[in-house]
Amino acid sequence: MSSGSVYMTKRVMKNRFLDCISLYCPVPVLKTREALDKMEAGEVLELVADDPAAESDIQYLVKITGQEMLKMEKEGQVIRFLIRKVK
Repeated sequence: MSSGSVYMTKRVMKNRFLDCISLYCPVPVLKTREALDKMEAGEVLELVADDPAAESDIQYLVKITGQEMLKMEKEGQVIRFLIRKVK
């Protein structure tokens, strides 16, 4: 996927999509950090993961890096995050 791709669902435009299904700690956190580092302020990352630890790990990453968690929802085993890069 190119960094210019934009995904639209509901009213939030997603600039990047990161699929961490079947990846386990610490890989989802490392890939999320890497994706956020490549993004510009204001862009939104959609992340999906099925690692049970991802729920708390990603929330912690967002908090310590000063980003904004727009949404987190569970759909069965899958956790979907929308994260806005603030800085």
